[in-house]
Amino acid sequence: MRLGVLDIGSNTVHLLVVDAHRGARPMPAYSHKVDLRLTEHLDKDQKLGREGIERLGSFVEEAVHLAEDKGVEDLLAFATSAVREAANGEQVLAEIDKRCGVHIAVLSGRDEARLTFLAVRRWFGWSSGRLLAFDIGGGSLEIAAGVDEEPDVAVSLPLGAGRLTRDWFTGDPPAADEVRKLRKHVRTEIARTVGDVVRFGEPNRAVATSKTFKQLARIAGAAPSNEGPYVSRSLSRQDMADWAAKLTSMKSAERAQLSGVSEGRAAQLAAGALVADAAMDLFEVDRLEVCPWALREGVILRRLDLLPGRLDQLNGGSDQ
Repeated sequence: MRLGVLDIGSNTVHLLVVDAHRGARPMPAYSHKVDLRLTEHLDKDQKLGREGIERLGSFVEEAVHLAEDKGVEDLLAFATSAVREAANGEQVLAEIDKRCGVHIAVLSGRDEARLTFLAVRRWFGWSSGRLLAFDIGGGSLEIAAGVDEEPDVAVSLPLGAGRLTRDWFTGDPPAADEVRKLRKHVRTEIARTVGDVVRFGEPNRAVATSKTFKQLARIAGAAPSNEGPYVSRSLSRQDMADWAAKLTSMKSAERAQLSGVSEGRAAQLAAGALVADAAMDLFEVDRLEVCPWALREGVILRRLDLLPGRLDQLNGGSDQ
């Protein structure tokens, strides 16, 4: 079947169309995304402003038409931290539903972590043992760990790269004092979760998802995206510590010149690096493996799991 996933994130709104059926990997068929940066449209009362609402509504309307053009049978729409935390988030989604005829589910931070973990588990398989997974989004950091497809622990912290850049940095590059204060804040927040995560056991494999981690791995020497998803990519703790120091002293324009760094993400990469560095250090992870699947794939996989099945499918549908 052909599924569409409409992901309304803090940085990007993304329509992904895949061909998929239960038991098979989702095969991307079409992708369309725009950097809306919804968090930048929040006013002092944490409400999404009219411009942001209009831009979001226009994208959703466009996405619905594109999904129809591409033959999508089922469109799964969800929003994450930017809409979840907006004071008028429910009203915004109700307005868009009325305008576009699309129900947009709001995922909790824990569900973001759980679904991302599912995608990581399916990608690396059961032989990976206990997994520890990190995902740095625009609004939040998700951490999950476990031995099954459902993690033993799933945590969401308000440590997204976009949020931290907006709330903590005033200059470009940020002042040394701002960097020090943010570094302390990030490490304090992450340290509070370490005990709850590691008490279930040491991970056999530590994994990173998200655009932030992919860009950090790329500038540290990982293979470029055009070499395909099956190329092994990783990020060492030492490289991460070195780049965290470098990125916080660079201007956004300088970061944008680095391999694999998009101009739109360059401004928030320094804050993202501080989060990645802290996570690797506090969880004592020497190396993170980069997973090409993340939240969108987790949503697709869970949807496929819920498809109805029949007993005769156990023998391939044959009566012989």
